[in-house]
Amino acid sequence: MSLYNVQKFLYELNRSEAVQEAYRADRDGAIAGYELSDEEIGALTEPDIGLLYVLGVNGQILMHFAALHDIEWADYLQLMRDGIEEHGPVRAGVYAMTGYEGVDAHAESIGQSSRAVQGVGNEGEEP
Repeated sequence: MSLYNVQKFLYELNRSEAVQEAYRADRDGAIAGYELSDEEIGALTEPDIGLLYVLGVNGQILMHFAALHDIEWADYLQLMRDGIEEHGPVRAGVYAMTGYEGVDAHAESIGQSSRAVQGVGNEGEEP
């Protein structure tokens, strides 16, 4: 896996209109200069927000990629949750290092109820 290269591409995509134009015109061509696995290429060209999250892409970088694809905030959050359900736990990056599994799982692990609002963060009770 080449998480660094995925994030480098996304960083450049987020910052450069020229890269955005190239990506819109030819997604495969836009990422051709980066050393990526087939799985990463598929996630970047579909786009598959959930898989990119599971691969370890930082959420601050990923949210701009989602916005580029006109994905609304609540849908972006749900796509990340769906990614974990479909592809398993986060494999690399800061989220994997912490072992953080979301508000609901953390609250349950310490014997509390989550106060996250359903559909906005993790599933849970309204405050």
